[in-house]
Amino acid sequence: MIFSRFRRGASPDTISTLYGMIVAQARLPVFYRDYAVADTVNGRFDLLVLHLSIVLGRLWKDPAASDLKLLRQGVFDRFCQDMDANLREIGIADLKVPKEMTKMGQAYYGRAQAYQAALDQPGNEALAETLSRNIYAGVPAEPSAPQRLAAYTRLAVGELGRRTPVELASGEVKFPDPAIVA
Repeated sequence: MIFSRFRRGASPDTISTLYGMIVAQARLPVFYRDYAVADTVNGRFDLLVLHLSIVLGRLWKDPAASDLKLLRQGVFDRFCQDMDANLREIGIADLKVPKEMTKMGQAYYGRAQAYQAALDQPGNEALAETLSRNIYAGVPAEPSAPQRLAAYTRLAVGELGRRTPVELASGEVKFPDPAIVA
């Protein structure tokens, strides 16, 4: 595409910064220690998908802001590159990587839709149920963990909702401290 050179896009540094903030938040030990999320490959993936869906969901809220559209796509592309690299690092054969990437993409889109539908419901019951099913595989080690994670998720969505498109386009997002959510 010859014209892609002239298209203004989200800076690779901004995309990397934003994706790095998402990963860093999803890797906080408090989630695995106090929220009873399994500290496994699947548990980490599910928590990353939750945080990614929170951020990308917020970036969808301003569809007219072309910078956010490009940023949203850039962050998702960065997620896909990261997952591809992780699959190869853990020893998935090159011929199986595309199939695994398809599964991961389907998992992301399915969970993101489920989270958004649950967030559209009043209260935290539907969200806690959705989180229980997706993050805790339906059987949380700590019965109150899905409720606490639902409260944190609503807080994070609210925090990002207060950010202007300009703030979001800068790549700086602030997640709430999960340790203070009761």
